[in-house]
Amino acid sequence: MDLRKLKTLIDLVSESGISELEVNEGEDRVRIVNAGAPAPVGQVVYSNPAPAQALQAAPMASASPIAAAIPEAPEAETGFVARSPMVGTFYRAPNPESPNFVNVGDTVKEGQTLCIIEAMKLLNEIESEKAGVIKEILCENGQGVEFDQPLFIIA
Repeated sequence: MDLRKLKTLIDLVSESGISELEVNEGEDRVRIVNAGAPAPVGQVVYSNPAPAQALQAAPMASASPIAAAIPEAPEAETGFVARSPMVGTFYRAPNPESPNFVNVGDTVKEGQTLCIIEAMKLLNEIESEKAGVIKEILCENGQGVEFDQPLFIIA
């Protein structure tokens, strides 16, 4: 299924207000879930509670458990912190045989590709929002990353 069809389907789901759409085309299968749609009346949405051991071990004084789970950029390095715009797998190069998009010490321009994040079998190029020099790379190749996780420090 080509990217234009996917974009059209995503637009249709977001504009129509439906919560979910699944399309099968040959061997291709796409399922689009509208996270912004409210849960239908009568539908119960469950989440997995934290294990009892984790609740006992976690300090109660923590202001934000979400903020504590996301690693912060080291204080020693200052500069712009490029963060992950999505959850996925971090890759420094387009494929294993290719050179990395950037290395520590490289000068980057605004809009230059820094890495790829694979999410749901789609490869998303992450571009630099600022020009500067790569001071630190905060993720390993093939590592899973979270939304808003620091990836690079650019000074």
